[in-house]
Amino acid sequence: MGVFVLSSSLNYLDRQILPALAPAVLAEFGMSHAGYGFILAAFSIPYALSAPLAGVFIDRVGLNRGVKAAVAFWSAAGIATGFSGGAGGLAACRAALGIGQAGGVPASGKAIATYLKPDERALGNALSQLGMGMGGMLAPPLAIWLMLHYGWRSAFFITGAAGLLWLPVWNRASRLAPVADVGAPRAAASSRALLRDRRLWTFVIAIMLSMTVYSLWTNWVTVFLERRHGLALADTKWYAALPPLFFNAGGFAGGILSLWWMRRGTKAVPARLRVCLVSGVALVATAAAPWAPGAGLATAAVCFSAFWSSALSVNLYTMPLDVYGPARAAFAVAMLTGAYGVMQAVFSPVAGRLIDTYGFGPVCAGVSVLPLAACAILMRTRYAEETDA
Repeated sequence: MGVFVLSSSLNYLDRQILPALAPAVLAEFGMSHAGYGFILAAFSIPYALSAPLAGVFIDRVGLNRGVKAAVAFWSAAGIATGFSGGAGGLAACRAALGIGQAGGVPASGKAIATYLKPDERALGNALSQLGMGMGGMLAPPLAIWLMLHYGWRSAFFITGAAGLLWLPVWNRASRLAPVADVGAPRAAASSRALLRDRRLWTFVIAIMLSMTVYSLWTNWVTVFLERRHGLALADTKWYAALPPLFFNAGGFAGGILSLWWMRRGTKAVPARLRVCLVSGVALVATAAAPWAPGAGLATAAVCFSAFWSSALSVNLYTMPLDVYGPARAAFAVAMLTGAYGVMQAVFSPVAGRLIDTYGFGPVCAGVSVLPLAACAILMRTRYAEETDA
């Protein structure tokens, strides 16, 4: 799992370089916040459409070849972003990045379902999110430092190259601990069956509702601090590095909570649903973030929201592993990954237009209640857990 933590770090580092540098890139290309929202959608739509195909691909060819193909593709797309000459080129590079990164979360889900016990899986997802959080935490200070010394394009060149350097590390690790394949025919048939399963679509809807908070704070923090509190971009780098730290802590807290309940006799899915419900109640406080006085308290409010968003996320992404088992893990998680991409493709332009017109208040108020709506939908559906999962 250590190698997957590193790949998750690189995945999110490449993804978060643009949000970290958004004010500078928007200024150079003469783009509005609504235009930035469409750039985010240019990533999210291919990400959403590619995720189910990536899940089928990884189930079919195996973890080893699947993850190498994904990392190589998204790293090349990250490097290409540095050559963008305008909004069109930037959108094309983000679309390519979305296609490549669509395989990252399904690959981690397959590894977690294959090698971890059911009560450890949420912690496994937390470990994967730790990697994402490390990448997200590193992105603002690294990107801004590189921008100040070498120009903003250098950040894309260097972080993309880091992904290519990961490939020989994975080759070495896979030789020492080869991954067992789950069998292509069974995985393909099961993927078709999953599409007819109402439970999967319940998970999809819950992801689309609840992860709006996660999308907000992974893409708009530097813009939030600049617009709401008048900070210069160079002054946002340490503030913007704090929410990923709380994403990490929240993921582990969510995994530990579900583990604690499961070891006291609660079944896997009900235990995870309890954590989601607690998180949903806490996330109502997201509405207060724009009204916090001063950049420090505003960042603290964002961090609180990020913490509970991640606690919810690791449990919600783990539920399909409990229900469907390892053989269909990549496809099941890929459907949730695709749902996140669809949500972000719709949410980002809408959020950008609202921020241009009204500021962050309506956006934060709107997303604050959606996680509870997701919990309500989950609680109305009965889940049967696989006995051999």
